[in-house]
Amino acid sequence: MGQPMLIRLGYEIAIECAQPTQVISLLDINKDRRHDIKRQTRVITAPRIPTTTYEDSHGNTCRRFTAPAGGVRLLYDAVVQDSGSTDAVNPLAREIPVEELPDEVIRYLLGSRYCETDHLGKLAWDVFGDVPPGWGRVQAICDFVHRHIKFNYADARGTRTAWEAYVEGVGVCRDYAHLAVALCRCMNIPARYCTGYLGDMGTQPPYGPMDFAGWFEAWLGNRWYTFDARNNVPRIGRVLMARGRDACDVALTTHFGPKVVDSATSHASRPRAMSTRPMRGTLLRASNVYQRSPR
Repeated sequence: MGQPMLIRLGYEIAIECAQPTQVISLLDINKDRRHDIKRQTRVITAPRIPTTTYEDSHGNTCRRFTAPAGGVRLLYDAVVQDSGSTDAVNPLAREIPVEELPDEVIRYLLGSRYCETDHLGKLAWDVFGDVPPGWGRVQAICDFVHRHIKFNYADARGTRTAWEAYVEGVGVCRDYAHLAVALCRCMNIPARYCTGYLGDMGTQPPYGPMDFAGWFEAWLGNRWYTFDARNNVPRIGRVLMARGRDACDVALTTHFGPKVVDSATSHASRPRAMSTRPMRGTLLRASNVYQRSPR
C-alpha cells in the first residue's frame, strides 16, 4: 500500500474559431474516480457559454458546447484524493480465450483508426508468439515498444498511427500506447487506450514539461490492468479522464467547423495549500493536444 495523498490538477484550453462552432470535449475526470474529488471548480468558460454533458458508449463524460466566433477558453481546477499506490501488478494474471471473453470486451480486439492490426499482425506473432501467454506477454510487448520508440515532444504528430510509430521509431506517449494496444490485439489480448493526468509524483528529476498522458489497459484474468509502455514502470498518481479504442475516441476536443486552432495547459501535482486560485502549467503546442476535426 502507498501513502495516501492529495493531487491538484486541472487545465486551461483555448479554442480559436472564425465562426460559431460545435465542440465536444472529453476533459472531465472519469466516473470511476469521481468519488475521489475533494474539491473542484465548475468548468469555467470565457466568455460564459452554456455546456451540457452526456455519457458515451465507453462510459466517458462528454461535454458539448458551441464556441462563439472568435473563440473560448475553458478552465478547470480540482483536488483529488489518491491512494498513493502504484499501478497494480499481477504476474499470475492469465489471458482469457476469445470464446470466453465478455461481449462488451470483444470490440477491444478489433483494429481501429490508430491501431492497424492488419499491418502489425505478422510482426506481433513473429516477436511474441513464443512468449508464454498472460501477464508476461503484455509486459514483453511494453518492453519492446519502450525500446523501439524514441520519445521526443518535437516528433509529436496528431495523425501518427501505431504502424507509423513502429516504422518511424519516434513519438510521444500516445504513440507508445497505440503501438502496444495494436500488438496486444494482434495477440488476441483485448486492449484499450486511456488518457488522463500523470504528474511527476514518485519520480526522480529532471522533470519533463507537464502534459496530459496516454497509457493503456489490457484485459487479463477477467479484469482490466493498467500498462504504460512509455514509462514502463508502475506509477502513482494516475487520474483517468477517458477510455476508448484509441485516441480518436478520447480526443480532448472534437470540433465541427473550419479553421479551428486549440492549445492546452494542464497541471497535476501535490498541492502546497488548498488555494482556490487556478494553477497554470506549461503551454503546449496544438500538435501535442489530442484532438481531431471531421474531414
